[in-house]
Amino acid sequence: MTATLVFTNGHIYTQEPSRPGATALAIRDNKILALGTNDQMKALLGPGGEWIDLAGRAVTPGLVDAHVHFQWYAINLTRVDLFEVPTLAEALRRVAAEAARLAASARPEHWLQGRGWSQDLWPGRGFPTAADLDQVAGHLPVYLSHKSGHAAWVNSRALRLAGVDAHTPDPAGGQIQRDASGQPTGILFETAMNLVADHIPPPSQAQIVAAMRQAQAQCWQAGLTGLHDFDGRESFLALQTLHQNGELGLRIVKNIPAYRVEHAVGVGLRSGFGDDWLRIGGVKIFADGALGPRTALMIAPYEGEPHNRGLAVTDKEEMMSIASQASAAGLSVTIHAIGDRANHDVLDVYEAVRHEEATQRPQAAPLRHRIEHVQVMHPDDFARLAQLNVIASMQPTHATSDREMADRYWGARAQYSYAWRTVQQTGATLVFGSDCPIEAIAPLPGIYAAVTRTRPGQDLAQSWYPAQCLTLDEAIHAFTRAAAITSGQEARQGSIAPGKLADLTIYDRDIYQVAPAGLAETQIAATVVGGQFKYRTW
Repeated sequence: MTATLVFTNGHIYTQEPSRPGATALAIRDNKILALGTNDQMKALLGPGGEWIDLAGRAVTPGLVDAHVHFQWYAINLTRVDLFEVPTLAEALRRVAAEAARLAASARPEHWLQGRGWSQDLWPGRGFPTAADLDQVAGHLPVYLSHKSGHAAWVNSRALRLAGVDAHTPDPAGGQIQRDASGQPTGILFETAMNLVADHIPPPSQAQIVAAMRQAQAQCWQAGLTGLHDFDGRESFLALQTLHQNGELGLRIVKNIPAYRVEHAVGVGLRSGFGDDWLRIGGVKIFADGALGPRTALMIAPYEGEPHNRGLAVTDKEEMMSIASQASAAGLSVTIHAIGDRANHDVLDVYEAVRHEEATQRPQAAPLRHRIEHVQVMHPDDFARLAQLNVIASMQPTHATSDREMADRYWGARAQYSYAWRTVQQTGATLVFGSDCPIEAIAPLPGIYAAVTRTRPGQDLAQSWYPAQCLTLDEAIHAFTRAAAITSGQEARQGSIAPGKLADLTIYDRDIYQVAPAGLAETQIAATVVGGQFKYRTW
């Protein structure tokens, strides 16, 4: 059988233990045909095929981001970017500029939206207020998501349109921040965000599809060949439209929000249903909040906040009900848990679910249950991940972004946070993602964070709890083979081997032979999905 595409003179790292490396590979149409020497692979090239000299570049299996909010990311490319702005003044400047741009064309009810702010990056670390926004955009309703996605900053006009005032009670699983007189300040935590967000007209399907086309191209430039998506129904509809139009060029695993579980069970959906481009993952539940707004559910109070242990977004009994229903229907479960109490409770839920599976369906293949984030755990709980066969889905750039907050709010407990090495040593599957748009979509910063526990430009001697660092190969594994294991696709994806899909990430250098500083400077040279170049720099 002849090849349609041959790569030679490279450093190919396969993630296959039986053959970890090669210098050349051959592709036929959308699959890997063979690996071997330069001469062996060139001999396979068929008429009209393409031969490419890698010139020493490295190749790995295609990188997969195992935790993305794809619709949210795509739509936010069209909104005010407040990602990690260094001061409140800069955030307000950007909002004012957008308000001025909208002034000529926008109607009074048009919503000005944006995301990415974090008060912990600002001098004083105090939360902003509605009054701050009123000064620069009082004529439009404003809704700005926190970097974590677990809080919102709104102005007075938005609060009035939503009917939120001093008499509005806190919703279950949420909190309205109030001043000394009981008036809302403009900061909404967790489910309280919906009090305002539900009044914002949603984007149309055409707008979502168009935004996803733009976002998909950015994913290819970042070296990604696949995503595990955690947005809702509208995201799934838009992805289906792209797929039906032949425009979907990323392998997507679509997770189902918990509030849709009855619909999914009702129509008989199971994890793994779909094809190589779009398939069903698991049912997503939120156990708690996040570190930034101090709503992650903790066993002991936050440092300096003796009455704050965070929030339970979904209580343990309800989590158990949803997880049991999903599991019985053949749907895996994936639960957001950041605080140590949340992770403990989720493991209790999975322990009960595994018992149900063993007694009621002993011959069934184990479902690939996950915990999303696993940001801090009680030391007694780590071993339970492997014992219960629960996948730890983590985001390495969270550690380097959050380290100061973790030290400040968790104190000594921070030694048990973002503990990739400890998780891996338990024998649990460790899979990586970005949580984009909470963090940037690019996996290279995640790989660098996993290997060094610093951000590019920081002194490597300042590595945060360096015993938790991974090797480069372990980090690549978490973005490739582990992602395929997590979604049950390891027979067709996740490594470079004959017969598997030809999804490849190509780097501008041999990343396995550079010092960490060189790793920080590495660029994506090309991205190949299904044997076709989606991005190429040479």
